[in-house]
Amino acid sequence: MYPLKFEPILKQTLWGGDKIIPFKHLHSELEGVGESWEISGVENNESVVANGPDRGLTLADMVKRYREELVGEENYARFGNKFPLLIKFIDAQQDLSIQVHPNDELAKKRHNSMGKTEMWYVIGADKGAKLCSGFSEQINPKEYKERVLNNTITEVLQEYEIHPGDVFFLPAGRVHSIGAGAFIAEIQQTSDITYRIYDFNRKDANGKGRELHTELAREAINYEVLDDYRTKYDAEQNEPVELVACPYFTTSLYDMTEEINCDYSELDSFVIFICMEGSCKLKDNEGNELDVKAGESILLPATTENVTITPEDGGVKLLETYV
Repeated sequence: MYPLKFEPILKQTLWGGDKIIPFKHLHSELEGVGESWEISGVENNESVVANGPDRGLTLADMVKRYREELVGEENYARFGNKFPLLIKFIDAQQDLSIQVHPNDELAKKRHNSMGKTEMWYVIGADKGAKLCSGFSEQINPKEYKERVLNNTITEVLQEYEIHPGDVFFLPAGRVHSIGAGAFIAEIQQTSDITYRIYDFNRKDANGKGRELHTELAREAINYEVLDDYRTKYDAEQNEPVELVACPYFTTSLYDMTEEINCDYSELDSFVIFICMEGSCKLKDNEGNELDVKAGESILLPATTENVTITPEDGGVKLLETYV
């Protein structure tokens, strides 16, 4: 096996912007691209391998063919043929709806699906760009429903002005929204279940509003209030900096100007690298080499024992994530 690249799945949306196409160095005339699904095992949205002997196979094909060799023994025992993570870039030219995702228990009961815990890393932000994460004051399910109906739900959400490098961890049940001008990388469980709470009373060309899931969301929300919903970390160069460690993924930041070697010989998992800035050369223990540049995401199979990452043109910034 060898390091895998995938064809991006580009999603045009009503709120999409113009950052993803140039960021990923794509030759495309598509406009309003709100999302690029980088590595996806979501049914009917499976990523397709873009390099090497397995080119043309879907991620689902790969898991079925290589099983533990691709994802790791424990992951295969836990998830079977379902690849457990979904990697995205999101470019919001307009405010996205306020939403929440169910946890594993509720998602299994209602949709026979995984829940959706996720994290955001801010790649870029227009001046004044904001996002919401969690409640700013304590409310209960009854008040939540009343505030949705009388258009005051935004008054009790915690809002943050964002800047490149900001990190937010969003466990299932946390109310959130992405604001206009935000450009982020998202790492999440493999789930496409979203409960839309509030959409600012927006109407489409036919004068219709998008469907809300007020009741479904009410039972899914965690009403706990925290002092600060941001993930704080100390930035370091040429050392991995752990950002998030949870039952669904562990993610670290690599801000590199020097070559480093990553030892995965004791790790029973695939590893994903998401390149957010600069470029590098990646070489594994089998001698496979890959050039990686900003906007690309790489999947290392679980059989990979180590990789050497060599920054090019002054440096590279990567997110590393695994289960």
